[in-house]
Amino acid sequence: MIKKSKSFIFVGFLITLTTAYFFSSFAQAETTPMQSSAKEKFDAYIKFTQILNVIESQYVDDINVTTLIDKALKGLMTNLDAHSSFMDTTDYNALSVQTKGEFGGLGISIGIKDGALTVIAPINGTPAFKAGVEAGDIILKIDKVATINMSIDESVKLMRGKPKTSVVLTLIRKKEPKPLKIKIVRDIIKIQSVYVKTIEDTILYVLVTSFDRKVVDDIQKALKDNPKIKGIILDLRNNPGGLLDQAVGVVDLFIDRGVIVSQKGRSEAENIIYKAHKKGSDTKTPIVVLVNGGSASASEIVSGALQDLNRTIVVGEKTFGKGSVQSVMPIDKNEALKLTIARYYLPSGRTIQAVGVTPDIIVHLGQIEVKEDPLVLKERDLKKHLEGELAKIDIEDGITLDTNTTDSEENNETNSTIITQKQLYKDAQLKSGVDILKALIITNKGRR
Repeated sequence: MIKKSKSFIFVGFLITLTTAYFFSSFAQAETTPMQSSAKEKFDAYIKFTQILNVIESQYVDDINVTTLIDKALKGLMTNLDAHSSFMDTTDYNALSVQTKGEFGGLGISIGIKDGALTVIAPINGTPAFKAGVEAGDIILKIDKVATINMSIDESVKLMRGKPKTSVVLTLIRKKEPKPLKIKIVRDIIKIQSVYVKTIEDTILYVLVTSFDRKVVDDIQKALKDNPKIKGIILDLRNNPGGLLDQAVGVVDLFIDRGVIVSQKGRSEAENIIYKAHKKGSDTKTPIVVLVNGGSASASEIVSGALQDLNRTIVVGEKTFGKGSVQSVMPIDKNEALKLTIARYYLPSGRTIQAVGVTPDIIVHLGQIEVKEDPLVLKERDLKKHLEGELAKIDIEDGITLDTNTTDSEENNETNSTIITQKQLYKDAQLKSGVDILKALIITNKGRR
């Protein structure tokens, strides 16, 4: 019997506590027109029991009823939808490990898209990210095991393991003629969710890699530590989701009224509306949100809600499209059901599920090439011009790119708290976002 208790709500692949409604028994549940009658239920249970008895007594290998029931439950839950599952002792323990925010694995978030096991996003700085796994990659094999009809939980179990051990992923990538094989060495996955940098001293760049329990606090701290900023870039690219309350909290930082998101399920207890609060809200600072195909669930709530409320310009590529709620319902101390119980809806009433968020301005990932007009004379083209002290090339607005950059200089740039013009030109989406934000700052379009 499923116990009445608190449960976990999944947004993406991380979790948050919420009060859930459980049926204490099938007999207590009210029958709706879509549900089976008592006789139909009884007949179905009899059929199920008969089949179990036949398998137990006549299957070629010995197998006990508990194992049979577990297998049946796994098949049942998997066939409901891509995110529902029966969690046995191993799976439930793995969930407990994941909620601690540190585990041995690859560092990728995955989902089922068009029937295929698909990478939603690699987590920044993890082994998968460093090995070159990309959002949208289809996982064909994990080592030598094919992923056809494999559940998300089964694939996670195969990819996790002891640090310093390796796994080979066979991937299908769009525009690549042949499958790719990438060897990844597992490591302890420690997720830092918020990275803060500045651009030209006036723009605050906030990268959120996942919505863990400290995201709202970290962003509030960044805003407090940078009181003179004139605009914000909120980068949610390759963010697979996380805690619902954190997603709601981030939106609430920038609006002071209205619905942020609502969820609707079969049970009235799951019909919840999350609204903004006026206290402490910044409704004036212009914001640009960056998204891509790896932005899922909680990321889509934040970007979509701010978009619906005319509080941001969303830049990048269409998001993943996960707008469902999963609740973890403990059966006992060692087992649980993870069941889809509701869908999310943005302030306008539109759904995220299988649709995603379409950016206001579509910009694909890439570098910006700066080419000079060969017919325009520069100082260096004149005879007897003074030699420069460093080998540099000029580009517009007095920005300079050093052609003799060393690896150590690259590392210094990556670890710096400032995003350089050179880094901007390597990221077309970020560069476009910055340019749009500058226009918002000048025209004061960020005010509500």
